[in-house]
Amino acid sequence: MPESLAPAAGVSQNQPSPVRPRTGPRLGRRTGRIPAGAGPRDRRDFRATAWGYLFVLPALLVFGVWTIFPTFYTFYISLWHWNEFDISLSKYVGLANYRQLFQQGDPSFLDAFGHSLYFTVGMVLGGTAIALGFALLVQRGGRLLALSRLGFYLPHATPLIASSLVWGMIFDPRFGLLNYGLDKLHLPTSQWLYSPGSSMPAVIVYSLWHEVGFITLVFIGGLAVISDEYGEAARVDGCGPWREFWYITWPQLRPVTTFVVLITTIGSLQAFTQFYELRGAGNSTVTLSLLIFLNADGQSPTLGYAAAAATVLFAITVLFSLVRRRTSVGGGAVAS
Repeated sequence: MPESLAPAAGVSQNQPSPVRPRTGPRLGRRTGRIPAGAGPRDRRDFRATAWGYLFVLPALLVFGVWTIFPTFYTFYISLWHWNEFDISLSKYVGLANYRQLFQQGDPSFLDAFGHSLYFTVGMVLGGTAIALGFALLVQRGGRLLALSRLGFYLPHATPLIASSLVWGMIFDPRFGLLNYGLDKLHLPTSQWLYSPGSSMPAVIVYSLWHEVGFITLVFIGGLAVISDEYGEAARVDGCGPWREFWYITWPQLRPVTTFVVLITTIGSLQAFTQFYELRGAGNSTVTLSLLIFLNADGQSPTLGYAAAAATVLFAITVLFSLVRRRTSVGGGAVAS
């Protein structure tokens, strides 16, 4: 071996040669020092970011004024026996309004909470099943059913206040179209909104009519991104429609279904207009949202109690959203 290539004394041939330290712009990012020549670019990035925040600022102000501030102010009012006519007469009561809701077992609150759960379960199960069935029919039914997408969405486009008034006339026990048709078919009629056993199912039927069209379009969008190759391969192998749906279509629709369940649950818990317009005799359709309104704007308003109930409803909605998001991410679904 030439003497110039021989290893130095005391240095092993297997020992790696020392690595020269890196220089240049990447060293600046690792050490926190700004590399030379990066100043103008950083200033341009700052200007672009500043303009972005400036454009978003009006929306943030509106969101803060109409959403963030009322949320915290509602919680603040819930700690008081609030006198809306003379605020100076308001009395701080701490958690007394919440104790009235839970510890004392206020029957009006517990009943309203049960009615909200009843309505939510009916909307989630019924809305998901019916909308998914319609979406599958549209996907596989050819051009005729494809043209009916607009028809599915039209009920959702009608204002709640107007359509609920029309459905109130349909459910009228004396002059309503529904009882008239049942009577002509020699079928038993019902009091509908004025009977404790049928009032909530009647409101659910109307709400499904109004919301299923939107949910159907969501499922149609989910089905549109599923490749036809999987279904064709399954049919070639002799797979029937049910097995094709269960093993191919349904697993790929789970993220969409999770999204549908989430938005339907939140919307059902917050539903107000249909219960206000279709309220019959008794309290069988008084949900949490309607209870809050009745206590805040009734003949003897108890605004602090209503604010406590509103805070509880807000907490339930947020908690469900967090739980569904965690389970969606854990199960591999795309949480929206």
